[in-house]
Amino acid sequence: MMALNRYRLKHLKQSGHRGARKASRLLSRTDRLIGLILIGNNLVNIAAASLATAIAVRLYGDAGYFIATASLTIVILIFAEVTPKTFAALYPEKVAFPASYILQPLQAVFYPLVFVTNHITNAIIRWLGGNPQYIQNDDLSFEEMRVLVQESGGQIPKKRRGMLMNILDLENVVVNDIMIPRNEVYSMDINDNAQVLLDQIRASEYTHIPLFRDELDDLVGILHLRQTSRFIGPAQSNNNNDSVMLDKRAMIESAREPYYIPEGTPLHTQLFNFQREKRRIGIVVDEYGVVLGLVTIEDILEEIVGDYTTNFTEQFADITHLEDGSFVITGSATIRDINRQLEWDLPTQGAKTLNGLILEQLESFPDASGVSLALDNYRFEILDVQDNMISSVRSQRMHSTNNRGNNED
Repeated sequence: MMALNRYRLKHLKQSGHRGARKASRLLSRTDRLIGLILIGNNLVNIAAASLATAIAVRLYGDAGYFIATASLTIVILIFAEVTPKTFAALYPEKVAFPASYILQPLQAVFYPLVFVTNHITNAIIRWLGGNPQYIQNDDLSFEEMRVLVQESGGQIPKKRRGMLMNILDLENVVVNDIMIPRNEVYSMDINDNAQVLLDQIRASEYTHIPLFRDELDDLVGILHLRQTSRFIGPAQSNNNNDSVMLDKRAMIESAREPYYIPEGTPLHTQLFNFQREKRRIGIVVDEYGVVLGLVTIEDILEEIVGDYTTNFTEQFADITHLEDGSFVITGSATIRDINRQLEWDLPTQGAKTLNGLILEQLESFPDASGVSLALDNYRFEILDVQDNMISSVRSQRMHSTNNRGNNED
C-alpha cells in the first residue's frame, strides 16, 4: 500500500478503477491503515507463535521452546515477511488493489481497536513534538519535475521529452539570452529619403520592422509590411507605371506603438505577456530606456519546440566544422546556441555572445588577431577583429580541465 505511486494512483482513480478508489480511500488516513495492518499482522504472528510453542512443548517437552522459536522464525521470515513484502514492493498494484477489498471491511470490523490504538499512538506522537494530522505535500518542485521527465524513458518520446524539459527551463532563461542584439536589428530610419525606405522594404525578409528617427532609441513604432498599401502607391506626376510614391506621414500612422520589455524578464513571464497584450514582437530596453535588442514570440516558441522558421539572413552558419576537429565560430554567435549545437558547457551567466565571453575573460580588447586563451577545457584563438568586435574565432574542446582563465599569445 505504501509503495503505490501516488500520481499513478490518482490517474487510475480518475479513470474509474475500483481498486484504485478503495486504495486511495484507505491511504487518505494512513494512521488508521497502518494501525489496522499492524494489528492484524501482530495478532496472527503472536497467535502462530503461541500455538506452535504449545504443540512443540507437548511433543518435545522443554526442548519444544527452542524448536518452536527457531522453526517459526524461519517460516515467518520467509513466507510471511520477506517473500510477500518483497513481491508487494516490486508489484504494489498487483497486491494493493486486491488487498484493499479485504482491508476496507476489516477496517470497519476492527474500528474500535484501531481507534483506541491510534488515539494512544497519536498522543505519544504529539508528546514527541510531531503532528499526527500532518499530510505530506505531494506537489512536485521544478527540479523534481525535471527528474520525473528525464526518468520517463520510453514512456514519453524523446522529442516530446525535450519539449517538456525546454518548458521547465523557460523560468531560468531571460529575454536577454534569446533577443536579437541591437546591432543586428533590421530597422528603418523615417528621416531617410523615400527611395532608401522603399529599397529597405523591398529587401526585407521580415514582416515587422522597427521604425525610428535618427537613432534606434527614438522609436516611432513597429511597421507591419502588410500595411504597405496604405503608404505606398503609384506616383501621380509620372507617366511611368513602375514609379511609386511613399507617404511618410501615412507610414508613421500605419506603424503600431512600440511594445517595450524590461531586460531580465523571464521567458515564461514574457510568453504570457505577449499573449495578454496580443503582441508578437517586443523591444528589450534597460533601466535607462536604451534599446538592447528585439524579441519575438517565435523566438520564445523556438526555445520550446526548436527551430521551425527559416531566417533568410542566416544563410551562412555561425559555426563551421573543420577537418582537425576544431570549429570556426562567429563572434556574434550566442553562447546558448553554441552550447546547444556543439553540446558544450560554456558559462551562460555573464556574456551572451562569444565575443562578449572572450572580452570578459581577457578584460581588454585584443589589438589584433592571433590572441588565444583557454577557458575551462575549451581553447579559443581569435582569427579576425573588425569594428571593435571579434568577428571570428577558432575554437576546440580540450581534454584537461585545469586551464580556466589562462591567457597566452
